[in-house]
Amino acid sequence: MAAEARPLNEVVFLTVAEVATVMRVSKMTVYRLVHSGHLPAIRVGRSFRVPEQAVHEYLRESYVGVESA
Repeated sequence: MAAEARPLNEVVFLTVAEVATVMRVSKMTVYRLVHSGHLPAIRVGRSFRVPEQAVHEYLRESYVGVESA
Protein backbone atom coordinates (compact mmCIF):
# COMPACT_ATOMS: atom_id res chain seq x y z
CA MET A 1 0.00 0.00 0.00
CA ALA A 2 1.28 3.45 -0.86
CA ALA A 3 0.66 4.85 2.63
CA GLU A 4 3.08 2.28 4.06
CA ALA A 5 5.80 3.26 1.57
CA ARG A 6 5.75 6.92 2.67
CA PRO A 7 7.49 8.11 5.84
CA LEU A 8 4.99 8.38 8.69
CA ASN A 9 5.60 12.10 9.08
CA GLU A 10 4.23 12.56 5.54
CA VAL A 11 1.09 10.45 6.00
CA VAL A 12 -2.11 12.41 6.51
CA PHE A 13 -4.47 10.69 8.95
CA LEU A 14 -8.21 11.29 8.97
CA THR A 15 -10.69 10.79 11.78
CA VAL A 16 -13.65 8.46 11.32
CA ALA A 17 -15.92 11.51 10.95
CA GLU A 18 -13.68 12.96 8.23
CA VAL A 19 -13.61 9.63 6.36
CA ALA A 20 -17.41 9.45 6.59
CA THR A 21 -17.65 12.94 5.10
CA VAL A 22 -15.27 12.12 2.23
CA MET A 23 -17.08 8.86 1.45
CA ARG A 24 -20.54 10.35 2.14
CA VAL A 25 -21.50 7.49 4.43
CA SER A 26 -22.27 7.24 8.15
CA LYS A 27 -19.58 6.93 10.80
CA MET A 28 -20.93 3.45 11.60
CA THR A 29 -20.20 2.37 8.02
CA VAL A 30 -16.60 3.55 8.42
CA TYR A 31 -16.30 1.65 11.72
CA ARG A 32 -17.60 -1.49 9.99
CA LEU A 33 -15.03 -1.11 7.19
CA VAL A 34 -12.24 -0.67 9.74
CA HIS A 35 -13.31 -3.61 11.91
CA SER A 36 -13.75 -5.90 8.89
CA GLY A 37 -10.26 -5.06 7.66
CA HIS A 38 -11.42 -3.47 4.41
CA LEU A 39 -10.07 -0.09 5.48
CA PRO A 40 -6.75 0.03 7.34
CA ALA A 41 -6.56 2.20 10.44
CA ILE A 42 -4.48 2.79 13.53
CA ARG A 43 -5.89 3.09 17.00
CA VAL A 44 -5.08 6.22 18.99
CA GLY A 45 -6.46 5.79 22.47
CA ARG A 46 -10.11 4.89 21.98
CA SER A 47 -10.40 6.36 18.48
CA PHE A 48 -9.21 5.36 15.03
CA ARG A 49 -7.20 7.25 12.43
CA VAL A 50 -7.28 6.23 8.78
CA PRO A 51 -4.54 7.14 6.30
CA GLU A 52 -6.01 9.48 3.70
CA GLN A 53 -4.36 7.53 0.88
CA ALA A 54 -6.05 4.33 2.10
CA VAL A 55 -9.45 5.99 1.73
CA HIS A 56 -8.66 7.04 -1.84
CA GLU A 57 -7.36 3.56 -2.69
CA TYR A 58 -10.45 1.90 -1.20
CA LEU A 59 -12.74 4.13 -3.24
CA ARG A 60 -10.70 3.56 -6.41
CA GLU A 61 -10.80 -0.24 -5.96
CA SER A 62 -14.52 -0.18 -5.13
CA TYR A 63 -15.47 1.89 -8.17
CA VAL A 64 -18.08 0.22 -10.35
CA GLY A 65 -18.26 1.54 -13.88
CA VAL A 66 -21.65 1.69 -15.52
CA GLU A 67 -21.68 0.50 -19.10
CA SER A 68 -24.04 2.11 -21.56
CA ALA A 69 -26.66 -0.18 -23.02
